[in-house]
Amino acid sequence: MNAVSKWLFLLGFVALLTACAASGPTTPPEGFAATLPPPAAANPPTPGAIYRTGTGGLFLFQDQKARNVGDILTINLAERTQATTTSSTNASKETGVSVASPTLFGAPVTVGGRTLDSELSSSSEFAGKGDSSQSNRLDGSITVTVAERLPNGYLVVRGQKWIRLNQGNEHIQIQGIVRPADINPDNTVSSLRVADAQIAYSGRGSLAQANAQGWLSRFFQSAGFPM
Repeated sequence: MNAVSKWLFLLGFVALLTACAASGPTTPPEGFAATLPPPAAANPPTPGAIYRTGTGGLFLFQDQKARNVGDILTINLAERTQATTTSSTNASKETGVSVASPTLFGAPVTVGGRTLDSELSSSSEFAGKGDSSQSNRLDGSITVTVAERLPNGYLVVRGQKWIRLNQGNEHIQIQGIVRPADINPDNTVSSLRVADAQIAYSGRGSLAQANAQGWLSRFFQSAGFPM
């Protein structure tokens, strides 16, 4: 096997490993599992009584908003982010040095008929400019569960949505803290009202791979490339 064949084999092997890694798992990752409500304490029925404790689910003067561990809540995603950065730098420097010819007994010192005066000058300039702009948008909805109820009544919510399509997989995770007063009557809340929100959106499959840059292109555009 000559050197060219070895390089082709190595490139093909690395490309195969990259493709396998890019395909990713086909099952939802662990974590962000739904939090179930604690089991209700068993109460023996009272003979001859109409009301039985522990049945739950009947609220005559209470809405159906999430308020306890295990309750569900729908979060409407309305995320908008935009960032723009511009930088410009200009620098210049000039230096000049002049040395007169020395004299001896009133006459200039010469070597081979030429005086020893000299001049030295240098100049340098630098100009740099950079622009960066990024915008993101995420719309949709995801239903989560209440994982914890804080002492002040705020709700720690957590949940995920895994969608498997014919051309790829979509995965959304979200967690944060919701104030009960921000929950709408239909048991929904905007993601803009979620404190300490951690939202993750990722996709895998042929569509995601089509938008990804190849490993060889990333190498030539990385900071480690000497050119």
